[in-house]
Amino acid sequence: MSAPQPRLRKAAATAEGQKRSLPASLSRNAPLVPVDSAGGQALAAVIAILTFLAALCAGGAELVSASSAQWRSEIAREVTIQIRPNAQRAIDQDVDRAVTLARQVPGVEQAQAFSKEESERLLEPWLGTGLDFKDLPVPRLIVIKLREDARPDFSGLRQSLQREVPGATLDDHALWVSRLSTMANTIIGIGVSLVVLVLVAAGLAVIFATRGAMAGNREVVEVLHFVGANDDFIAKEFQRRFFRLGLRGSVIGAGAALLLILVLGFVARSWRASPTGDQIEALFGAFIISWSGYAVVIVIALLVALITGIVSRLTVRRFLNEDG
Repeated sequence: MSAPQPRLRKAAATAEGQKRSLPASLSRNAPLVPVDSAGGQALAAVIAILTFLAALCAGGAELVSASSAQWRSEIAREVTIQIRPNAQRAIDQDVDRAVTLARQVPGVEQAQAFSKEESERLLEPWLGTGLDFKDLPVPRLIVIKLREDARPDFSGLRQSLQREVPGATLDDHALWVSRLSTMANTIIGIGVSLVVLVLVAAGLAVIFATRGAMAGNREVVEVLHFVGANDDFIAKEFQRRFFRLGLRGSVIGAGAALLLILVLGFVARSWRASPTGDQIEALFGAFIISWSGYAVVIVIALLVALITGIVSRLTVRRFLNEDG
């Protein structure tokens, strides 16, 4: 029973020397993992930047999703009839007949025919102004607006146009709606993938930071083991400290992203009357994310903080197992 005593006295002396050499780290009120160190501040800055990028990706995806839904809703409510000129027929009579047939379709709210001058004006952005269109076979257009939530069947109208108005074609813009849906889904998928990559990058940064903190606090961990602290206690301490660090960085990054979106929305509204503002509004709407977009940004900030805490704990446990 007396043999182990010299080893215990030696361990106690070693621990006492370690405690004298590290008084700040082992003081009663000092944390095991100091988060205000240079490494902790750098990690918080990295987490803030990554959260900022992830929040911007999520906000951009939400803007594209909302704008795409608006585009598809507007396009789906319009149907176009195009009537090509025919030397053997009076085009004005064909236009009037096509308008009459369109108005008879259930679900049609309005059918408006473009005049010859209005149809020619539609070509000016591509052909330029001041051209003489008299010798050009400019087709006439009829725009049909549908009632809200109406999905009429245009097969009968197509047959009537083929029979009574030769040269008339009906376009329900189904191809454009499909292309818009594909484009929007692709952009949203890219945004989600970028958010996932950013979260993975945040996890890797936390792993390196945690291993560095463990290496820097190796003596502290040894003393804690000597006084009876187990691996779970040390891992929980690291998890708690790194969660607070991650939460601080993610809140800063998410707040900066939301502030930037609000500023861009204000700038877009101030440019609304200009051609640039009209183009921005046509692409992104009013450049305002909905409440669901704000909720997604908040969830991303919390998720980054949780990943920071959980990854740090798992890294500490693995480090201790390897060291043990």
